[in-house]
Amino acid sequence: MQFTTTQSTPAFSWKALGWAVLYFCFFSTALQIVIYATGYSGSTGLRDSILFSLLWLVPVFLFPRKTRIIGALIGIILWAASLAAISYYVIYGQEFSQSVLFVMFETNTNEAGEFLSQYFSLKIVLVALVYTAIAIFLWTRLRPVYIPTPWRWLVSFALLYGLILHPLVTGVVMKDKPVADVLDGVSTRLAPAAPWQFITGYYQYRHQLNSLTRLLNDNHALPPLANLKDSTGDAPRTLVLVIGESTQRGHMSLYGYPRETTPELDALRKSDPNFTVFNDVVTSRPYTIEILQQALTFANEQNPDLYLTKPSLMNLMKQAGYKTFWITNQQTMTSRNTMLTVFSKQTDQQFYMNQQRTQSAREYDANVLAPFKQVLADPAPKKFIIVHLLGTHINYEYRYPENWNKFSGKTDTMPAGLSQNQQDTYNNYDNANLYNDYIVSTLIKDYKATDPNGFLLYFSDHGEEVYDTPPHQTQGRNEKEPTRHMYTIPFLLWTSEKWHEAHPRDFSQDVNRKYSSSELIHTWSDLAGLSYDGFDPTRALTNPQFEESTRWIGNPYDKKSLKDYDTLPYGELTGNQ
Repeated sequence: MQFTTTQSTPAFSWKALGWAVLYFCFFSTALQIVIYATGYSGSTGLRDSILFSLLWLVPVFLFPRKTRIIGALIGIILWAASLAAISYYVIYGQEFSQSVLFVMFETNTNEAGEFLSQYFSLKIVLVALVYTAIAIFLWTRLRPVYIPTPWRWLVSFALLYGLILHPLVTGVVMKDKPVADVLDGVSTRLAPAAPWQFITGYYQYRHQLNSLTRLLNDNHALPPLANLKDSTGDAPRTLVLVIGESTQRGHMSLYGYPRETTPELDALRKSDPNFTVFNDVVTSRPYTIEILQQALTFANEQNPDLYLTKPSLMNLMKQAGYKTFWITNQQTMTSRNTMLTVFSKQTDQQFYMNQQRTQSAREYDANVLAPFKQVLADPAPKKFIIVHLLGTHINYEYRYPENWNKFSGKTDTMPAGLSQNQQDTYNNYDNANLYNDYIVSTLIKDYKATDPNGFLLYFSDHGEEVYDTPPHQTQGRNEKEPTRHMYTIPFLLWTSEKWHEAHPRDFSQDVNRKYSSSELIHTWSDLAGLSYDGFDPTRALTNPQFEESTRWIGNPYDKKSLKDYDTLPYGELTGNQ
């Protein structure tokens, strides 16, 4: 781009533009560079922080003679917002997000003050001083960026239109999307840039909180289950439900996979007769929210909206006299996860361990172990605990510490012809499974160590296709192009000696039954000895009256798209399909 000048207009300077770009980008990209360089997350945040920092060039272009003043005023705001975000990252190892706001507002002021004082340190002071010194130095290098009229107006409008107005115009006008959805998309991209991480975070928090409040109010208005009975007596007990994420059983040695991806669970199966592995359980939908709307409620593929009109599993257990807990390593207040937060708020006590801005960030499920032990020690005589893991969720390399990369660089068991990137993804998934084995087995061991009266049930919300089905080019989940591996899930049960002695059950004849996790609430009720109007023993995997039925998969709101899972073609994994 070239600009002509007149005698009254100083010449355009690329050097001045470069310093201005560096100055305004510094406040947002410094943290994002650290995040990307350390492998904490991908490059999306870095890209968006650079792009949206360019918006601050607009007033500099329009009023070049006021560059230093504009830079100082905007810089103070950017410095304060970005320093807060950097300090948060230094303390917690996480980016600021709307989930952080949710947790902050859920915490009383005394707890917040104690928490902040605990982590305030000399390290934070030194980081702040160095960061401030660099910002001041860059400000001293600012010079006017002279662009002749009308170019300054055209360039400024191009920046504003390209970054903000274009998504709104194309989304609302051309694609007829709801304004709220478009704004949510724009705010998500703005989030890595200062000070938008606070502004958009609060906007998204309020937006999701309104949805959360409405859904919770609707849930509280539901009538209780009629004729609820508990056949297990009044002895103290603790029942645990562990929900996995994106873990297909075909990549687990527990189910015959050649790689030893589940050594701890393999050993448990050999040594403990109270550990039961169910071999043929599938999910009905390959997405977390959609399947849990069925698994944790009375909804299923034929009646998908019952989660709105009938009590949930959490409501059921509270009605049965249990103190209920929800421990999650999933994100909290996001547009996708609002329903998860609604489910969690139906319990008596919640532990939100993941406040990441994006799922594509390093977060390990070891987060749940400490609160799990804390809850196990709670004096309530009857406890129901849900632990929701991040499991083997994409990006797989972010789900396990580096010292768990047992399969990196190996090519055994994987299909031939995969590219290097595909091989890395395949191995990363198996590494994530190995770490998931450690987490699930540790939960069982920690539970067992309390000499409990009860049981622990683990299942994954859905599976994952990892280049397993010919032509070996699909990775992830796509309901419109389903493969078996998107739906095959582990389903494991450990029963304590006390519970087994009081309620002897033989599950050996049940392990090969064909079952869908969409009917989980009936199986859980059967295991817990609960009956009520609406309980159906024929839909309980562990009940003698169980009857196999068609395992529908697909979008239940498009009946033509529903498929019988058992008609899908097999892949080529050697494990149980």
